[in-house]
Amino acid sequence: MIQKLLTYALGLFFIIAGINHFIQPGFYYPLIPDYLPWPKFINLASGVLEIFLGLGILLPSSRKVSAAGILVLMVLFIPSHVYFIQIGSCVEDGLCVPEWLAWVRLVLVHPLLILWALYVSKR
Repeated sequence: MIQKLLTYALGLFFIIAGINHFIQPGFYYPLIPDYLPWPKFINLASGVLEIFLGLGILLPSSRKVSAAGILVLMVLFIPSHVYFIQIGSCVEDGLCVPEWLAWVRLVLVHPLLILWALYVSKR
């Protein structure tokens, strides 16, 4: 029962996160490092991938592949988290958090999302 709940929660988490890339794209643009080209494309691609991977986690036939995709996506997001810390953990008219919280997000929350995806892939 717990594993089923965690599976649905992870899928829903990624689906909602992906949809948010389309609802509030301006929130994500400043979080994309300046050295990466095509921030609008990166934002849209991230949103699409998060939605598809979230849906894939919900389907037993694609759960393992989707968990692997989440792992790859989380690794690809690392530069964005590092960049956010480098710019002072604050975006003008956007997300501002204490630096320690940005570090927690990078070194604790990020790996927990990966472990969560790996855990539900065993189901």
